[in-house]
Amino acid sequence: MQIGLYGGFGAVLAQFLHDRYGWGVTWWLCALAAWAAVAVLGVLRIDLNGAVLAVMLIAECAVVVVFDAVMVTHPAGGTVTVDTLAPTHVLAAGIGAALVTAITGFVGFEGTVVFSEETKDPRRTVARATYLAVAVTGLLYGLSAWAMSVATGPDRIVDAARADGTDLIFHLVSPHLGASVVTIGRVLFITSLFAALLSFHHTVARYLFALGRERVVPAPFGRTSRRTGAPKVGSMTQSGLALAVLVGYAAADADPIVHLFFWVTVTGGLGVLILMTVTSAAVVGYFARTSHHEGHWRGTVAPLTATLALAAILAVTLREFDTLLGVDPHSPLRWLFPAAYAAAALLGAVWALTLRTTNPPVYAAIGLGADSHTLPLRNDPIRQPA
Repeated sequence: MQIGLYGGFGAVLAQFLHDRYGWGVTWWLCALAAWAAVAVLGVLRIDLNGAVLAVMLIAECAVVVVFDAVMVTHPAGGTVTVDTLAPTHVLAAGIGAALVTAITGFVGFEGTVVFSEETKDPRRTVARATYLAVAVTGLLYGLSAWAMSVATGPDRIVDAARADGTDLIFHLVSPHLGASVVTIGRVLFITSLFAALLSFHHTVARYLFALGRERVVPAPFGRTSRRTGAPKVGSMTQSGLALAVLVGYAAADADPIVHLFFWVTVTGGLGVLILMTVTSAAVVGYFARTSHHEGHWRGTVAPLTATLALAAILAVTLREFDTLLGVDPHSPLRWLFPAAYAAAALLGAVWALTLRTTNPPVYAAIGLGADSHTLPLRNDPIRQPA
């Protein structure tokens, strides 16, 4: 998903520069500029990056709320309706595509745990940040989607979205706001894509760091910068991978919106849905095997309910994945992208079994996080007991 976002950022910024200033800049130059900024910020202190993201997020949310207020106060036909919020829409055709798209929009809320070792009180801070992220994201998305349907009329929102795409919200508020305010909104839309790029980059780098620290992947991934504390090897690896993909897409002259932004991020959303489902099931299994003090709701009911709900959404999503990609139902692409996750899971299982057989201490340390350093690892003389 992080790499796919470069396609959206590059295309949107290039279009903005063309419309606003008449500059004929290609999408991949804009994407490479964002790549360079993310690559540099990715190896700096997380508190600096947090400040950058916080400023962007507050400004973006403020503009969205203003736009929502404008749309609700200027309803189509002069009447505010709530028809698009009817629960019956959950049973409509194509709901699988809608649900995975919605889940993709929430991706990142689980990333709070990734930064737990860099917070003073992780148990309290991470929990609060996660609940707050889900609540604010859900309310803001729900309010904005409903506000747009009010401005167009419930029976015209789909056609308007198809016609205008990412410009829909700007077209709806333009008649009622000054050009400068709309321009600020467009700029903040671009910065929101950059913020997502930076946030996802940090998350990927820290996943690689965690795997490297536990020796699941080569040990250098578990190293951090002495000056900034950032997982520099993981960050640089993600930057290198993103650069290779961008060069490949530019050389192939592929559509940055359809083939990079849309296809890759949608597939990434499927991957997150798979991981959320498996993780929920793992929570059920973990608490079933261990004594805990989380209570019946948090230890059993909530994770089991989540597992069943997510599994149902996953099944519907796979069935309607051709709709998500916008390809023919008989296209091999509808199964090729999901099959990539099956292949990754198979490789992971094979590697886990290999570690369990050839290096039991490493296998035993998987999932221990910072505590994995307390276990001696084979072929690691520095960490062997004296």
